[in-house]
Amino acid sequence: MVSSSASPREEEGGGPRLPSLRGKKRRMRGRTASPEPASTAAPPQTYGKWHPDESNRPEIDDAPVFTPTEEEFKDAIGYITSIRPQVEKYGICRIVPPSSWRPPCPLKEKSFWKCTEFNTRVQQVDKLQNREPPKKETQPRVQKKRKRRKKLRFGMSQKRRSADSADQDEKFGFQSGSDFTLEEFQKYADMFKEQYFGMKGSDEISLFEIKQHKEMWRPSVEEIEGEYWRIVVCPDDEVEVDYGADLDTAIFSSGFSKSSLSDANKQDPYGLSCWNLNNLRRQPRSVLSFETEDISGVVVPWLYVGMCFSSFCWHVEDHFLYSLNYMHFGEQKVWYGVPGENAVKLEDAMRRNLPRLFEEQPDLLHELVTQLSPSVLKSEGIPVYRVVQNPGEFVLTLPRAYHSGFNCGFNCAEAVNVAPVDWLPHGQCAVELYRDQRRKTSISHDKLLLKTVQTALRQVWANLHNCKSGQKEYIWLDTCGKNGMLTSAFKTRIKMEGAAREANALLQCKKMDQDYDSTDRECFSCFYDLHLSAVSCQCSPNRFACLNHANLLCSCEMDRKFVLHRYSMEELNALVAALEGDPAAVYQWKEYDVGLVCLSASTQQKMDLSKSTNLSGSIIDVNTDCGFDGCKDLDKSAGYPQEKEVQNRCVNLNIEGPSSSPRIKEELVCSSSTSNTTGFSSSTFSALGKIDKDKMAMELGSLQTSNPTISSFQCTQSLSHSSELSCPSRISTGSTLPSKTTKELFGIETEYCVAKASRAQVNQLGKPSSSQSNEVSWPAKLRHQVEQLDQGTVIVGKNWCSHQAIFPKGFRSRVTFHSVLDPTRICCYISEVIDAGLLGPLFRVAVEEFPEVSFTHTSPMQCWDSVRDRVNEEIKKQCRAGKSGVPALLSNDSVNGLEMFGFFSPPIIEVIEALDPDHKCLDYWLSKHTPPL
Repeated sequence: MVSSSASPREEEGGGPRLPSLRGKKRRMRGRTASPEPASTAAPPQTYGKWHPDESNRPEIDDAPVFTPTEEEFKDAIGYITSIRPQVEKYGICRIVPPSSWRPPCPLKEKSFWKCTEFNTRVQQVDKLQNREPPKKETQPRVQKKRKRRKKLRFGMSQKRRSADSADQDEKFGFQSGSDFTLEEFQKYADMFKEQYFGMKGSDEISLFEIKQHKEMWRPSVEEIEGEYWRIVVCPDDEVEVDYGADLDTAIFSSGFSKSSLSDANKQDPYGLSCWNLNNLRRQPRSVLSFETEDISGVVVPWLYVGMCFSSFCWHVEDHFLYSLNYMHFGEQKVWYGVPGENAVKLEDAMRRNLPRLFEEQPDLLHELVTQLSPSVLKSEGIPVYRVVQNPGEFVLTLPRAYHSGFNCGFNCAEAVNVAPVDWLPHGQCAVELYRDQRRKTSISHDKLLLKTVQTALRQVWANLHNCKSGQKEYIWLDTCGKNGMLTSAFKTRIKMEGAAREANALLQCKKMDQDYDSTDRECFSCFYDLHLSAVSCQCSPNRFACLNHANLLCSCEMDRKFVLHRYSMEELNALVAALEGDPAAVYQWKEYDVGLVCLSASTQQKMDLSKSTNLSGSIIDVNTDCGFDGCKDLDKSAGYPQEKEVQNRCVNLNIEGPSSSPRIKEELVCSSSTSNTTGFSSSTFSALGKIDKDKMAMELGSLQTSNPTISSFQCTQSLSHSSELSCPSRISTGSTLPSKTTKELFGIETEYCVAKASRAQVNQLGKPSSSQSNEVSWPAKLRHQVEQLDQGTVIVGKNWCSHQAIFPKGFRSRVTFHSVLDPTRICCYISEVIDAGLLGPLFRVAVEEFPEVSFTHTSPMQCWDSVRDRVNEEIKKQCRAGKSGVPALLSNDSVNGLEMFGFFSPPIIEVIEALDPDHKCLDYWLSKHTPPL
């Protein structure tokens, strides 16, 4: 957690939290307490004394209190989202869990309570508002990063000074105090409070008072609050306290029990509860669930051990995140909150009322060491609200809602940041503000945004296909659509990115490679996160700037600088359209997916070295290693049941020109025959690998595969190359294929230069001769014979038929065609009709052996056009690489989507028509019975 530079930092504590009573610090103890704690800390000597007649308690309203039901309490993120509209005008609220929710606190276990020590800070309460500014020359110039203690994102290290090494240069509010165990700190805190307020200690209560059942007098929360603000606003005494703030629960311990998901059946419900702050970041509707690093204070909770008057000063959370604080035990904690919409007004008010402090230290609010009375803020028209937190209760603060407060006595609380999807606009505002202030970030906002979009689009795709398997897996759907919160946040970010790229339009553009993601990148000037784009120069390849500071990078000419981008603007705009619900954009995204970058030159070179393995013999062993570890165990009898297994083991081949990528080491070999049941050509494929394609001689014998679902197929064709089948214009290695300018989306060209292939260029089927052992001949005309697999069910409705065909829901067929992975081979494709709900039918074509390689559209014609275009793209790539035996580019009329699905096949037409005996598909039947003109 963290505040504006802090964390729910608390809250707590304002920045530099402080601890102990001025001057008379107890003896210092070692880092580890002995099982028998050293007598107790020296009794604190208070210089101040309670002045009840001078109480300065602010007259402000209370923030709302929420009491969720048992059912509402089952979803933490969902409940926080539901109450947000009511809380926004306060900026803060209190949440009281159901009475049945009482989690045990491991910190109270005797072994921990008595033996485990924590470090404290010293807080000079009387100087939180009224103090002399530090001299400029003594101020540290390096900004303290309070959050990333375990692992800072940009390679810095941070070390906490031990108390005995503290010196006079220590920043105000960060002076180190003593080390305590919880048992010792409670005794110390109670002693301080008894002395300050003139309370009787337990050893001073008389036997008579005990017999009369008189309770020891204690000051009320109102009395403590009035005295606290008297000390802060009108100090005439010196008051120091100690505060155990920002204790990393990954190191110290959490007040909640911890359970792994694998132990769900064994652990108590509190260990797995969504309100357990250790689990909050992993909740399905949390944007922070996409954060992979354990950032201390943001996704890893911090613990706060307080005493009377220990304070957390005015601050907002880092990146304007929500914060959620839970009090495990102890006395009350008083909070003050200001709505997020009044954040700038509060900052201005503090500068006006504390001009000397801000003159010397303009970023004073980032330090969390300064209080200002709520009464002053209220007098300037800034709404301020109070919350009194009791043990077992939560306090929630909203994005950019300033908050502060203090403790009424010994207590222990825990806090962490929260990020529902409605946080995204606030997070964007934060990083832009940090850019202007040249502040480092704690998280990569763009990375979280893109991962959220990616997950949401996968759910949109699955929803279109009615693939829901559980409600929790589709919780991002309501954030999409033209008016969706995620769509709006992403669209705003893309507009900003587009304007920045337009300003750098003269620079050449390059795609980020995998090496770029080896570490987090930030602008050398403003520390802006560079996940989405960056500017670099040939003179300093490891130095980067954001698009706004490209001109500051170096003095080189423009032609030496270049923009690195993760996605082109066309790709980003396509993602926006997909989020808005454009079906075509959703389908296009599904084909190419997001989140992948191209291979770097060095990575390609390494992979090329492992690619050259020659196979001897004319018969190809289908059990050859395909280059993927998971495929080594495939045997020759592997059939249809293992299809999904292959799919899961292999990479998505429908991205960034698969056959030209060094990742792809497999060859597809056809074994086809005539089906005994339908008479249509069928085929199956096996993965091959590590083959020198240009030197390999192929002669396929009779290969047999077993398939319990589909009749076995035998290879009755031999494929050979022909000299006439090579690329239309002979191209040497390294040359490029002439083509018009193309556009790309996710690395795939969307416009192709399709050469007109004459009939003479189409090769005849034949057996390889000795002189043509390296060549494969092609049939003069591909016989698009289709095998029906499932007849489906006729649906009466819009788009479920045309004047040419009826499209049954669930219809599936198989056909052979050039492989999109290697056009020199033939493979099987499965065509199917899918129900997309209100959108009507969707048409999908997938490579049978690798179902992840698929093409989907609202039209069967355009679906197969996409297959043909991809084949042409692979043909062009192989021609550019100088490969021999590549077929000619396919003409636009080489495929007809209706024919490839089988809707022109007489046997299939007969079966489909029988499904509609009442002729309810009117468009089709009216056209069929219309007499010719």
